[in-house]
Amino acid sequence: MDKEKVFQDAKDWVLEAGEYIRDRINEPLHIETKSNPDDLVTQMDQDTEEFFAGKIKGTYPSHRVFGEEGFGDDVKDLEGVVWIVDPIDGTMNFVHQQKNFAISIGIYEDGVGEIGLIYNVMDDVLYTAVKGEGAQRNGEVLPELSKDRPLHRSIFSLNTTWLIEENRLVDSKGIADLVKTLRSTRSYGSAALEFAFVAEGLIDGYVTMSLMPWDVAAGKVILEEVGGIVTAGDGSRLDMVKRSSVCATRDNIHEEVIADYIRLK
Repeated sequence: MDKEKVFQDAKDWVLEAGEYIRDRINEPLHIETKSNPDDLVTQMDQDTEEFFAGKIKGTYPSHRVFGEEGFGDDVKDLEGVVWIVDPIDGTMNFVHQQKNFAISIGIYEDGVGEIGLIYNVMDDVLYTAVKGEGAQRNGEVLPELSKDRPLHRSIFSLNTTWLIEENRLVDSKGIADLVKTLRSTRSYGSAALEFAFVAEGLIDGYVTMSLMPWDVAAGKVILEEVGGIVTAGDGSRLDMVKRSSVCATRDNIHEEVIADYIRLK
């Protein structure tokens, strides 16, 4: 893969798609639900993924597309070059707030994350990374993450649903203990933006129990380029073709979070 060319094409297409979305943000939405009444999809999600699938397949016929809305390939592995695409990450925010959503694209070659792009569409902020070359925010280099701040002085992003006692995926007491230990918590409603904010140093970690690969693919590349750690909730390597728990943090607190607070069922 010619990483320089692929990166530039991906960047151009992301910015083009973002402009299209901004230009039509106030148009009436066609909204449907998927797995449950809160799992929303709009025509804009579908149109945007179809746009990327067409660009990718038209330019790189041998590359595969792994996308949320079904316009890509039936991906069961990451052999060759695979574009993992979330056309609008944070659809509920898109529908309710018309902001706080992102386009997220991770490009993997033989299972290795080589390129990541997260575009905060309405704020016109683009986070990018190429493996081994660091990460950037609107072209400005993001510094390595601090390794000094302890867990009790940290801010994490997590969804309060993981505190519910009857949660079937994780021991809620462990998550509650984590919340009590932290300085504070936030919830942004877009996994891609939460990864980006950890990479930027605005928050110190992001913990969730159920994400798909397109939620994670770009953020993992970007965060790892600034020294962050991304694993499943039990500390194991993420399976980038299946749903998984996720713990994404600064280096110096990751092991503590995994060992002391996340107890998967």
